[in-house]
Amino acid sequence: MPCGDGEADLVVKLGRRGDVAFLLDMKSHAGGPGCNAATIRSESAGDNWLCVRELVTISNSPSGDWVNLSSGAVPLRCWWSPVASELSHMGDIFTQNRAIIVLPEVFGVNGWVRSVADRLAAAGVPALALPLFARTAPGLDLSYSDQDLAEGRRHKDATTADQICADVSVAMAWLQKRCPRAEIHVVGFCFGGHAALIAATLPGVAATFDFYGAGVSRTRPGGGPLSLELLSQVKGRLTCICGTADPLIPEDDRRAIESALKNHDSTSSRFRYLELNGADHGFMCEKRSSFNPEASSQGWQLLLEG
Repeated sequence: MPCGDGEADLVVKLGRRGDVAFLLDMKSHAGGPGCNAATIRSESAGDNWLCVRELVTISNSPSGDWVNLSSGAVPLRCWWSPVASELSHMGDIFTQNRAIIVLPEVFGVNGWVRSVADRLAAAGVPALALPLFARTAPGLDLSYSDQDLAEGRRHKDATTADQICADVSVAMAWLQKRCPRAEIHVVGFCFGGHAALIAATLPGVAATFDFYGAGVSRTRPGGGPLSLELLSQVKGRLTCICGTADPLIPEDDRRAIESALKNHDSTSSRFRYLELNGADHGFMCEKRSSFNPEASSQGWQLLLEG
């Protein structure tokens, strides 16, 4: 479709809330399907129509927005995705039986992490995406370039296990006020997966999903015993998911994780280790070159089943 000096991939009519543009109508010269919502880069095509040059972040829920949690040691700028259809008659109180805290990769609460929270909300599960680097980079929102990876790792190296637990505790208290009937679940990816395993030790965490949390068998953020040595303190359910092609979690590390989980729960009734054949680090993220659609589908199924 013509737009300015060339062809647009998509022309959309927009409604806006926050920094997410919701596609109300669309016309595509390619005739392909659209999506529910997207953060876009665009230019005007007249009236209320914009020409989309790049769809940056696909989201399935119009409910997400930024919230600030200020009751802890540092302010936490979080992305909150409630389930709008499940609002009760008590203001901001929600009625779901579980709510999820999403812990990001080293790239911060970026577009993909926000889309995870939105997708969970679209599936009926309210989700709060929590920054892990609030002390050094409270608004971190990076892409997946090598330069951004290096920046994210600098902030990761300045983060401690105690800080992770303190911030997740603040998020839990905030969620429990809004979702008083809900179990608290935690999911994390990459460094967020490592952080999720640490957060699983907190009282009140009913279930945890650690997606490719590298380093749990070798280190602990801020120093001290290995993070795997915390398993005896985990009272809820814990699922660790690794890919066999992940260079950051080599074979020896995967066997160490599997063995530690089995040693603490020989029947696998609470602790599960799952290995996805051929999956690389970051296989859940559509924005990364390592995205694996089949492995991602399996991961989402596990997550939504709880």
